[in-house]
Amino acid sequence: MGLTCDPVAGLVEVPCVKRNSMGAAVAIVAADMAMAGITSVIPCDEVIEAMYKIGNLIPSCLRETSLAGLAMTPTGKELDEKINSKAK
Repeated sequence: MGLTCDPVAGLVEVPCVKRNSMGAAVAIVAADMAMAGITSVIPCDEVIEAMYKIGNLIPSCLRETSLAGLAMTPTGKELDEKINSKAK
C-alpha cells in the first residue's frame, strides 16, 4: 500500500518490469488463497479505500515523475543522460 514509482530516464522498464513480475506472483498466490476459501479480515471495499487514501498521501514527486528514488541515483541520472541525449 503506497508503492512509489520512480522510472529511470522516464521509462517504465526500470524498475517496473521487476515490480510487475512480483505482482504477477502475488496475484497467483492470492488466487490460490481465494480458491482455498481463505477470507480477509478487512472487507475488500475497505482495503481499496485505504489504498486510495494512502496513494493520496504520497508526495507528487514519487508518482511516476522520475524525480525521486532510483531515478535520482548516480546511475539513474547517468542512464537518463545517455538515453535522453540520443533522443534529441
